[in-house]
Amino acid sequence: MLKTPLAAIHEGSGAKMVEFGGWWMPVLYTSITQEHTAVRTGVGLFDTSHMGRLIVRGGDDRSFLERMVTNEVASLQNGRARYSLVTREDGGVIDDILIYADSDHYFIVVNASNCETVLSWFRDHIKPDDVTIEDVTERLAMIAVQGPAAAALVKPMITGCDASALPYYGFAHGSWKGAAVVISRTGYTGEDGFELFIDPAHAAPLWQALTAGGAKPCGLGARDTLRLEAGMPLYGHEIDLEHNPIEAGLGSFVKLEKGFFVGRDALARIRQAGPARRCVGLEVNARRIPRAGHAVWSGGAPVGAVVSGTASPTLAKNIATAYVPAELATVGTALEVEISDQRHPAVVVKKPFYRRG
Repeated sequence: MLKTPLAAIHEGSGAKMVEFGGWWMPVLYTSITQEHTAVRTGVGLFDTSHMGRLIVRGGDDRSFLERMVTNEVASLQNGRARYSLVTREDGGVIDDILIYADSDHYFIVVNASNCETVLSWFRDHIKPDDVTIEDVTERLAMIAVQGPAAAALVKPMITGCDASALPYYGFAHGSWKGAAVVISRTGYTGEDGFELFIDPAHAAPLWQALTAGGAKPCGLGARDTLRLEAGMPLYGHEIDLEHNPIEAGLGSFVKLEKGFFVGRDALARIRQAGPARRCVGLEVNARRIPRAGHAVWSGGAPVGAVVSGTASPTLAKNIATAYVPAELATVGTALEVEISDQRHPAVVVKKPFYRRG
């Protein structure tokens, strides 16, 4: 099992550790609710070093990425990042990624469990003498600082750039106590926040400085409840090889007009015909939490399944995402979710469940 540069700190702090995507990661420090609330009201700290990190450069790297992802790369300016998806020829999602346009290369963050898959997929599609792709996951630690107080914490710590002036999905190069840092205004919680990339040798001291400044360490549990409230997909749940971006509600990140990319023809057909199913948000009236795999019912018959579910700490409601037939995806549609052999009332609601401000 792989360990991040911060694993010893997590273990020494008494965090509950679990295997996640092949990595030894903290699932919680105190409680999911406390950590979740810290991010919504103050500032929370996440070890995201398990995420894969790739560098694409050389040749016509921009054209290469245009062929490999659903979103447009040509208009991505230096110092900006963009969310996109990598799809198969049939439109199934291989991974969802962030692409950063730096001065002489593209920096890409992929999901931990999919790093080798994406790396192999990209390399299989390289033309002769086209580009080089380098896995730099072990050469960089990654820390996420999230919450309404994140900017106030990070700004005085990172020199060489003004963190508070960064636009959303912008990034810059700076330093922390002489160590080079890339700081991006991105995150996976629905709150304002930053992600810091730094040499692993400096990761533990930086983490300790951030906690000393008031950031509450958070685990994967709070990360999941936060992202679900914010309507953000998790690979293996809302998106995977058997689900495409159109039905997942991510059609805005599919730019058919840019020209060829792998999966374009299939996604164009799905968009034109309309997807047969859609991923919807549900509020579920039940004491127990809806979980992935729980059946969704309508008219006395099962019609779909939950893909993510939780008790929302912010909304004090049970919420879920589920795939249902497109004709049942209208907001306000009454459905049922089966939990422990009992069906409970549910209603389709607009996503995201939570929006800051």
